[in-house]
This record gives sequence, C-alpha cells and structure tokens, in this order.
Amino acid sequence: MRAFAVTMPSGERYWTVLDDELCVVPDADAFLRHVRFGRDGSELTTRAYAGGIALFLRWCARTGRSWHAGIEHLGLFMTWLRQAGSQAAGLDGGPGQVLAGPGAPPARGARRVNAVLTAVRGMATHAVAAGQAPAHLVPLLYEVADDRDLPAEARGEEGRMACRLRARHRLREDERPVDRASDAEITALLRACLSARDRLIVLLMARAGLRRGEMCGLRRCDVHLLPDSRALGCEELGAHLHVVRRPNPNGAWAKSRRQRAVPLDFVTVQAFDAYELERLAVPGAASSDFVLVSLFRAPAGAPMPPGAVNGLITAAARRAGLARLVTPHQLRHAFGSNVADAGGAADEIADLMGHRSLSSTKVYLHPDPARLRAAIERVPSPRLPAEDAR
Repeated sequence: MRAFAVTMPSGERYWTVLDDELCVVPDADAFLRHVRFGRDGSELTTRAYAGGIALFLRWCARTGRSWHAGIEHLGLFMTWLRQAGSQAAGLDGGPGQVLAGPGAPPARGARRVNAVLTAVRGMATHAVAAGQAPAHLVPLLYEVADDRDLPAEARGEEGRMACRLRARHRLREDERPVDRASDAEITALLRACLSARDRLIVLLMARAGLRRGEMCGLRRCDVHLLPDSRALGCEELGAHLHVVRRPNPNGAWAKSRRQRAVPLDFVTVQAFDAYELERLAVPGAASSDFVLVSLFRAPAGAPMPPGAVNGLITAAARRAGLARLVTPHQLRHAFGSNVADAGGAADEIADLMGHRSLSSTKVYLHPDPARLRAAIERVPSPRLPAEDAR
C-alpha cells in the first residue's frame, strides 16, 4: 500500500492509495476524491490523508484483516503506529516485524498518530455514507451523545435536542511551545539572502504570516501598497495584500477557502519596492502576473513553485551559520507568536493567519517563560504593617 499522486485531465491533482498490485483502492480513492473535489480540499490535505490511510491498509493486510475488521481493532493499530518504524511498517522493503521493545522511543508521536486516525475515520464514515461499508462501524469510531448532559448555557437557543460526536480513539498530545524562528534567526536569514526577492520571501512569512502556497500563489493584482486603494476598487485601507484561493500552474494553493486581507508593515513594503527594482532588470519577468518569479535561472519569469522556498531558506540558513536549519513554517510561527506577544487577541491572530478554527490559534497563546517570570516579578512583595515592624 502506498500513496500516489494523480493528475486529472484538467490539470488538478490529488493523492490516492494503490495496493501491492498497483491498483487503486476504491474506498480510499472515493474518500480522497471527495476531500479534493467535493469539499474543495487542497492537494496537500489529500497527500497527508492518503499517507495515513496507506499505513492503516498496510497494517490490515499484514495482520490478515479486511479494513472493516481493522476498524474494530483500532487500539491495536494505534499500538502498531507507536512502535512500527519505517522498517517494521514495510516502507523500506523490510520484513515488516515490530522490533521495538520496552523502553524504546515511540516511532511516531501522539500528534502523528492522531492525524492518521483522523484520515482513517474520514474514509470509514464516507464509505458508510456511500453504502460501501456497514453502518455499525460509526459507533465504533465515535461516541454519539446528545446535549442533555450539557449546562443550559451550552445548549442551543431553539431548545431542540442536538447530537454530537466524539472520537473514541485519540492519544493525549502534550502541550509544547510552538516551534518558532527567533528574531535573531530571522535577522540572520535576511542578512544571508542573496537577492531582494529572497528577502521579501522571508519577510512575507515572518512579518505577514503567509504559508508557502499562499505566497507563491500571489498575483500582482493581490498586492495593494498604497495608503488608500479605493481607486482600485478595494475598500481595505493601508498597505496590504489579499490571499485568494485559486488554481495555479506552479502548484501553489491557499489552504483556506476564505479570502483574507493581510496588513503589511513598512519594512515589508520597502522589501516590495526593492524587489520591484530588481525584477525590472529582468525583461523576461515583465509579462508574468505572479509576484514571485524566477529571476536568476531559465525560464525567467516563471512562477516560483512552493518547494523552491524550502531550498532557498535552507541555503540561507547554512550561509548564516545558524545552529539549526530554519523552516518556512517556523517563520510563519514566528509571526503568530510575535502578534500574540504584542497583545494580539485570539480572533485577530486567527484572521491574520487564515485559521479556520480557533483551536489552531491556541498554540500561540501560551506565554513564554520570560513573560511568566515578568508577571511574577510585577506582584508586590508582602509588607508588615508599620506598627508590627517596630
């Protein structure tokens, strides 16, 4: 079992699952096509889901179970996920035996296990809804409850009983500080960049919180650097850019369906100006509507693919002599953390970063140890009354 990329005649892509005979697994493929085209999910989402489903189907095949029977033993599958590394999982052609013993570190963390289980639950419930799997699988995956045990404040206003689902199988994820790039690392990266375009890329992630796909999908019409853009038909005031979900020939894709406007600070506006001067010196780039294009290698003016951003940041980190290789997502995490440290509210951070759920924003709301110590030091020390001090 393996995940496999599929390109449709229209050029749109999604990921599916192939079995050992290189045939498409129907139930997995139907679910992944629904995620990509029925729910307008991104290609990267189907890639992550396909990888998780492939692991589940591989485990079912190795243990002699159908995937329907595998749903009944998800606890065993979770144990296998925790203990089966690449060799045990059969990812490198190994014998497929679990060799980890007591005290061995887990092969996958709780976050990864939960992500795999999310994909498996999605495939199973979609198959049940389509009539391709028995209905008794759903209660095995979810606890079904109504709202009668909730306080009155948490119930619906209309007074009608509502049901809710809670996943039965889930590992507890330890809370940990978000893995962000430090201000010193961002400054070192900017100094190590070889062009104005590369500096703009760093700032768009570290000062505007853009994802790789959002940044590489920017069109020139999405960027408004004037103090007042109403003459362009845009009601947003101040310098800003628009993140718009659209298909792009370079594979760039905005994760959120909802369009959002991201304000730009003076430093990022200056970086746009410097990049525009650099871009004007490359005649082949003039006709491209994409913001980030190839300037130093053929074909000039071609839109930059998201994968190239990783190589660019890695090379800059090595030139800067950083102790670790900073990733694009760590730069985005730095933006969210800096907004939170500056007093930004959860809804402000969520809107700036394009989060669909506030649960994605909560990781930025945990204060760092320095702020916790400062809070303690602000508390005045207890003092004895003057008469007791004599």
